[in-house]
Amino acid sequence: MSTGTEVALEQTAPSAYWTLKRLASFFAIVITLVFALNQVIASGLRQIKTSQFGSWNQMMEGKVNAQIVVTGSSRAASHYDPRVIEAVTRQSAFNLGRNGSQTDMQVAVLKAYLEHNRRPEIVVHNLDAFTFQTTREVYAFAQYVPYLYDKELYQPLRKITPDTWKSRYLPLYGYVVDDMNFSWMLGIGGALGWSPKEDFFQGFNPRTKPWTDEFQSFKESNPNGVSWPIETEGVQVLEDLIHLCKERGIQLIFVYSPEYGEMQKLTNNRKELFGHFQELSARYHVPLWDYSDWQYASDTEYFTNSQHLNAAGAAVFSSDVANRLSEYLAEQNSATKDLQAHQ
Repeated sequence: MSTGTEVALEQTAPSAYWTLKRLASFFAIVITLVFALNQVIASGLRQIKTSQFGSWNQMMEGKVNAQIVVTGSSRAASHYDPRVIEAVTRQSAFNLGRNGSQTDMQVAVLKAYLEHNRRPEIVVHNLDAFTFQTTREVYAFAQYVPYLYDKELYQPLRKITPDTWKSRYLPLYGYVVDDMNFSWMLGIGGALGWSPKEDFFQGFNPRTKPWTDEFQSFKESNPNGVSWPIETEGVQVLEDLIHLCKERGIQLIFVYSPEYGEMQKLTNNRKELFGHFQELSARYHVPLWDYSDWQYASDTEYFTNSQHLNAAGAAVFSSDVANRLSEYLAEQNSATKDLQAHQ
């Protein structure tokens, strides 16, 4: 005859078993949903046809293959209109400029581009006062998350941010922890066939905001001017770009695009910065086009702030640099013909 205690144990054992089984099933469902949602977001972002992710996707899918490629920071992204460059030079063009990026990440983006597209004839690299600073914190990290499968992006990001592996291997981590712009919402929209309004044109991201009092506030906060770091590693990264282009048979051109005139006066070590630009240009035979004395450099009608041209300014500057590129290409073609004639 069973005692009351034995009956209770017999009833408790199956109950505990089924409770554990239900918990295990619940967590299995949650984990499956997390992985599935991560895949939906990443896939959706890679399906977007417009704006920033549309530009990324053209590049990563190998659909660009431009003859002229522009690299650099936000100044590159907002100053060079490939449509104007194409119209003047009759060469296809694309802009790889990345907002908030330093030279090390700019080189990483170019390497990723070269991995998926035919090499360009020319790389126009935009220089900045902060060219010799390396990345301390990756700006808008989430823009890279859908493409962390690419070693040319993943390895530099991992060097800067060791936790990058979490965004690559832990589902949703990159969209929950590192995404300040709610890119996951764009990803869901992309998965449903929706793309945002176009504001990147062949990678070019024009700025429409008018001049503000931002520079005046900056000037008042820095009455004695500012100095930009020149890091040994930063100089090395620019040399890495030079070697990369030489190894791939790409003509590299350095361009210092227009900067607001008064800002130039506030940069205490500007002469030193340009000394490094000129030394590297001379040593490696890389043309250096300096637009510091651009005819509209002191006209706020063409700038949004001290570092960035507005859309009107970018249109004028793009035409200027396109004409110079056209002349440069003509000179190169003439030199090649002369060399062939003497062989």
